[in-house]
Amino acid sequence: MRNYVVGDIQGCYKGLRKLLVSAGFNPNKDKLWAVGDLVARGPQSLETLKFLKDLGPEHFDTVLGNHDLHLIAMAHGISTPKPVDKLDSLMKDKSFDDLIEWLCTKKLALKPAKKHFISHAGLYPMWSTKKALKLADEVSDALMGPERTKFLKNMYGNSPNVWSKNLKGPERLRFVVNAFTRMRFLNANALEFKTKCHPDAAPAELTPWYLCPNPKLKKNKVLLFGHWASLMGETHDEKIIALDTGFVWGKTMSLYCIESKSFFSQPA
Repeated sequence: MRNYVVGDIQGCYKGLRKLLVSAGFNPNKDKLWAVGDLVARGPQSLETLKFLKDLGPEHFDTVLGNHDLHLIAMAHGISTPKPVDKLDSLMKDKSFDDLIEWLCTKKLALKPAKKHFISHAGLYPMWSTKKALKLADEVSDALMGPERTKFLKNMYGNSPNVWSKNLKGPERLRFVVNAFTRMRFLNANALEFKTKCHPDAAPAELTPWYLCPNPKLKKNKVLLFGHWASLMGETHDEKIIALDTGFVWGKTMSLYCIESKSFFSQPA
């Protein structure tokens, strides 16, 4: 059995299938992990979710990305679909409610193998991976609990943008969601949400999260993430693996095998 981690799929089902075939992924033996943003912008979000769900829990798992959470919020009437997201066929399908319930069981962070950690946007520099997994569980409890709609209504917003262990309630959960699904740059320890470019083009006061000092991160940890297409996989650190390489924007979809440390790529 091998563990494969795929970058942002964003409804690009045909590209995903081609990538898995080229990498030799065996759906009966191997396990596929995703860094989130399974849906939106690509033309086949419905087919993507059905395929991944049908792989079963022994052969597929994913963290949630911002587009996945946004879809869940849409399903609960909290936000409105945009034509650019190409979600009509998914939202009109008879399996939509079941797919949403399935998505709600997914977490914001996972440990796919020893020393490895997956989240959509990365690891906030004030957290250890152990702490991050516990915080992800707090959000999962809210997403699976009786007050899911209340959580989703309070999920959106840019504040607070600095972590404190004293944060409680909606503000605590909102920060955790933002750190796991929207983070790219920090200004000191503060999340900055506007800048999406490559670090070389960013303002001098901003630092990519993975270059911020994190005394709580053990040196042997491997962090896998997506979300940041403009990086095109460039972190210059073999233990910081960026897998969103912009397939939906006409570039490539990336896949990483944990056991062999091999990368696979499918051009759009």
